[in-house]
Order: sequence, then structure tokens, then C-alpha cells
Amino acid sequence: GEKARGSPRPSHPSVCLFSEESITFHGYNSSCLEQQLSKSSWTEDCRKSTYPPSGPTCYPSHYRYRGPVPWYTINLDLPPYKRWHELMVDKAPMPSLLGNFPGPFEEEMKGIAAVTNIPLGEIISFNIFYEVFTMCTSIVAENKEGHLVHGRNMDFGVFLGWNIENNTWVITEELKPLTVNLDFQRNNKTVFKASSFAGYVGMLTGFRPGLFSLTLNERFSINGGYLGVLEWILGKKDAMWIGFITRTVLENSTSYEEAKNTLIKTKILAPAYFILGGNQSGEGCVITRDRKESLDVYELDPKQGRWYVVQTNYDRWKNPFFLDDRRTPAKMCLNRTTQESISLESMYDVLSTKPVLNKLTVFTTLIDITKGQYETYLRDCPDPCIGW
Repeated sequence: GEKARGSPRPSHPSVCLFSEESITFHGYNSSCLEQQLSKSSWTEDCRKSTYPPSGPTCYPSHYRYRGPVPWYTINLDLPPYKRWHELMVDKAPMPSLLGNFPGPFEEEMKGIAAVTNIPLGEIISFNIFYEVFTMCTSIVAENKEGHLVHGRNMDFGVFLGWNIENNTWVITEELKPLTVNLDFQRNNKTVFKASSFAGYVGMLTGFRPGLFSLTLNERFSINGGYLGVLEWILGKKDAMWIGFITRTVLENSTSYEEAKNTLIKTKILAPAYFILGGNQSGEGCVITRDRKESLDVYELDPKQGRWYVVQTNYDRWKNPFFLDDRRTPAKMCLNRTTQESISLESMYDVLSTKPVLNKLTVFTTLIDITKGQYETYLRDCPDPCIGW
């Protein structure tokens, strides 16, 4: 019953003995999951009744909520040069990356920009491209009635400066006031909605109401994004930037299948995971991408008991990095929730449970494709909380 593309992938090995009383979900034994998690001081019991979030920080019941995310309209009928003016005027002045780089590196980049006439922003982007990790969690789940919901935590900013005074990542905190919800319209009608950061024109999280939802997670690979960027700089421009292909799909694809085929076949500059949800039973998948080809398409199959797919930043057929296992607690909490009870509310509970929620989490997005619901909330993770 498994629908997958590419080479067959081995299932996860068992990490503890199965008992007759235990139940197996998605290749994981539920008893095993809880035994693994009980050994970690960074994890906690699955959260309940955290939705709707309220604030500001009302400890202890809703202490993981920073506030709502504002909405802006992007008019696609305007010339591209003018589409972002209203938003950027509202968000200006923006925090600068300058002053955050160590030692002589900032001045070196300024010198390169001055001599080459390449804008300083492009020099900075090239230098930090491979360092700005997006350690995200994305979930698509289907309830017993065949209704799909999509949730994601956007985790961003690791290794770009740690504030020892308040135990936060510098870039993560600076991005929170820049987080925006965007309603892209043509002829005064919504084409798609998305969550992004002011100044970033690509899309990492979004949906076309009634059709499909899409989130992007970073994939770490030896054949990584820096190779694609180098090829692009050297003139080989047959691949798309990650954030641009997702925006193109959101703007132009008119069905789940069309979006899926585009994400499978298009060459991209960096490895990635595309997490896609649709409006029909079984329409949900994780597309594991190399730069030039699709390695695996792992799809919902509710008839075989696979009613959700979870993706963090590690290939599903491999164990996650032992210091960054968000997959196991997410699966455990989904299994506890059960297919009968999955909803936007319970999805928010899963995404509010440490370490799925962590110090890198900028925002949580909840999507109901069929109902057209799209909600994004800024997050906090109080101590003790793991850094990623």
C-alpha cells in the first residue's frame, strides 16, 4: 500500500523490544517512542488545550504565545517594483545584518562589494547562504472524515548569534517583528496566502484556498545548496531558487497534482523537503529533493493506517541527529491525539510541545485547505528549552 517514488527506503529499525500491549504506528512502536522521550530533559508530555492561543505571556497556560501576525495585501496587478512598497514602508527601518559579523569579515565583504560593484546585500547573501539553517517541522494529517489539516513550525536562525542574557537566538528574535501574513491578490481576489518575513519575496509557507497547502523544510546534504549557488554565479541558471519555486507553485498551480509534479520535476539550487497537502482524502505528501531529482515521495495512505506525514530536517529513512530529534515527539503526540481527534486545535497542541517547539521557533502556521482557514502565531519557548 505504500506509494513512493525513487529507490525503496528501509523502515526505521526498532530501538526497543515490542510488547503485546504496544501498538505500532508509521513504523514506530508507541511504547518505544515514549521510552526514548522519557530519557530526555528537553522533552515534555504532549501539550493539551493550548488553542486558541492568548496573551501576552500568560504563564503557565499560554506562555508559548508571543502574539498574532499582521496581514498585508500584495497586489499582483501592480508592477513588480511597487508591490512591496506599502509593506516595507510600514516595517522600515529594518534591523541590519551589519554589525553582527565577527572580526574582519564584515569589512572584507564591504571591500569586495566596492571593487566588484556587486551590491553588498548580494555579497552578504552569498556568504551566509549555507549558514542560515531553517530547522522546521511540517505535518499534514487527515481525520476520519477525510478532511486534511496542515501545520508547521518555522524554526530559523541557528548559529547566527546567541543572546546569553535572555537565552535566545539573535536572528530568531529579530525576525519575529518582521513576520507577516500575505494575501496575494489579482483582480481584487485572493490567489494565495502565505507567511513570510518582510523583505523576503520567496515563500516558505502558504496555500491556495480550497486547492493545496505547501511548506518548505531545509534538507542537509553533501551535495548542498552552496554548490547550486556556485553554479548559478558561474552562469549555469537552469535551476530555481528554493523560495522562488514555492512562490511560483503557489501563484500558478491550480491543483494538488500540478503542484506535486512541478515540485518533483523542477531542478532546484539546494536540496529540500516539500510538504504538500490537498483537498481530497490521501492528498498529502513529503517530497524529498536533491538538487536535480526527486529521491522519494512519501504519501498519505489512510486505508493502510498512514493518516499523517511528519517532516523535520532529516530523511525519513534515516534516524534524526540525536541532538535534534523533533520527529519522535511529534509522532508520539500525533499518535496520542488519534485520527479521530486531529484538527487545527490538536495540531497546535502538537506544535506547542517541546522540543517540537524550541528556541528557534519564530512562528506556527495552521492551515485548513478546504475551509480556507490560515492562521499564524508568533511563538516563545520558555526555559528549560532546547536551542533547536
